[in-house]
Amino acid sequence: MKKSLNLLLVTMMVFALALAGCGGGGEKEPADSGNGAAGDPQVEEFSLVVRHINVRATAQKTLKILEDVVKKTESEVPGLTFKLDGVEDTVNRDVKLKAEMQNNNQPPIFNLFGGADTQNYAKTGRLLNLTPILEELGLADQFFNLREFTVDGKVYGLPESGFVEGFFYNRKLFEEAGVQVPKTWEEFLKVCEALKAKGITPIALGAGGGDGWAANMLLNNLFVGLGGPEIQEGFVAGTSKWTDAPVVEAFKRVVDLKNQGFIDPNVLGLKYSQGQANFYTGKAAMLFDGSWAVSAITGQDSKVANDAGFFRMPNVGGGGDGYINGGWSNGYGFSGKLKEHELKAVKVFIKNFYTVENQTRGLVETSRIPSMKGVTDLSGANELTKSIGEQQASAKGAFPAFDAVVQQEVKVTLESTIQEVLGGQISPEDAAKRLQEVQESANKK
Repeated sequence: MKKSLNLLLVTMMVFALALAGCGGGGEKEPADSGNGAAGDPQVEEFSLVVRHINVRATAQKTLKILEDVVKKTESEVPGLTFKLDGVEDTVNRDVKLKAEMQNNNQPPIFNLFGGADTQNYAKTGRLLNLTPILEELGLADQFFNLREFTVDGKVYGLPESGFVEGFFYNRKLFEEAGVQVPKTWEEFLKVCEALKAKGITPIALGAGGGDGWAANMLLNNLFVGLGGPEIQEGFVAGTSKWTDAPVVEAFKRVVDLKNQGFIDPNVLGLKYSQGQANFYTGKAAMLFDGSWAVSAITGQDSKVANDAGFFRMPNVGGGGDGYINGGWSNGYGFSGKLKEHELKAVKVFIKNFYTVENQTRGLVETSRIPSMKGVTDLSGANELTKSIGEQQASAKGAFPAFDAVVQQEVKVTLESTIQEVLGGQISPEDAAKRLQEVQESANKK
């Protein structure tokens, strides 16, 4: 994923929105799949682990879709039992899965991030080549975009859903402060000032502990807005640097938001989910987040479900103005060392999981943007989801998240560095220098 996403594909999907993101199995071989059923004496039993990240309370509906697929697949594959392994997403990506890949003992089915992660794991033979399987199942042309999971022309993962990022806002609090949705950065700062004057926290954010990535979403959108999508595409190629003016300026703007009291002053004392909750419980007027947050914002614990709106990053005065951060980067990968009976079970899992029915459920029940074509029944979609679709459709183009482009060590370094920047422990200039040093070291490997 080294180029901007295909706007045509994005627009096609959003147009639909306008109309209404361990161990292997047992060692035994199963009997002929045409004979017997699970529990029948002639069928050998085996198990497969499914590593998922649906562990938060706000992800229970997403988990239910997976559980239904697991149940259906077990009923269709004699002797099969799935073991669901829920792991927090950052822990899975940065710790557990990384270690498993190094030791070649990854689960048979696991949550996988596209881009650099997929490229690294595919090149070491850890991922199953899905290209012939997609042809066999008739799914080869059913996805909007598989670029982030494609390496050397072969597909190694499948996106579960899509995403876009931007500002969620509380219409009621905006009205109380007498402000409108800002279209420029200058207007945005005036909105923050007006909200603060009313005693309202302008921007909810929790970036403490291992959640520095939450602040990097805002930083990413700022430096692409200032420097254009090509700036992050050039980090690995060496055609751009973290020390370039747009990146340093983006760091400075984040610091400015913090110093002026526009970001929650306890930003480093809150986890991502706590910062998110400060928005949907009405304690803050805005939240910069991905479209996956809709399920929490419209959930049963929300006090703003009927007052929440969405707008793109305001124009910041650079080459990326008018673009939106979005793509299909989070999904499932499969081990490259499956036994024959495990491979058969994985094919049935893929067939059952990646359906228009499930994609529609994901949109209607959890407000996730479909990764597959053909979703047309949007009768149950909420207004917030539709407004996100409108913002996406009117964007000039889309660009991927930076951490799907750069190497893992760069991503991890920026997560701790942004926390130091917010804490006043390092200057924007020195933060940029640190990132560039890590980037150059990673590029040499």
